[in-house]
Amino acid sequence: MGAKVRTTLYFDAALMAKVEQLAARKNWTKSSVAEAALASFFSADAAERQEAAMSRRLDRLSRQLDRLEQDQTLSVETLALFIRHWLIVTPPVPSDQQVPARAKGRERYEAFVEALVRRLAGAHRLTLEVSHEIERSAPADDDAPSGRAL
Repeated sequence: MGAKVRTTLYFDAALMAKVEQLAARKNWTKSSVAEAALASFFSADAAERQEAAMSRRLDRLSRQLDRLEQDQTLSVETLALFIRHWLIVTPPVPSDQQVPARAKGRERYEAFVEALVRRLAGAHRLTLEVSHEIERSAPADDDAPSGRAL
């Protein structure tokens, strides 16, 4: 290495405590801990490690966003299919039966909300069911299309 230069540095008390703990654990001097940390900070590898770590984080975020997009697409398509089906099969209610129909509608809606709350409170999700179903039905060979399932 070269000649060592004596200097005075000021550290936050919590950081200094960590330096002292590491020095005691490794049987190093506090100076050697600080020197190793600074050498690592200034090395070319440090920038590459930071870039690799950032890249891994961005990849993970990208996968999470892809899953969110897939879940949202599934939700919107499911709702659209349900509304279309409901509009096709639901006959108009005669005017003399509208009051009891509204009461029955409120009752069914309350049951729906309770079921939704139970479903959201548990780990069982429709998106997971559909994802597993897609994985099971996907071709097993390497010639399968690489596009998204939904």
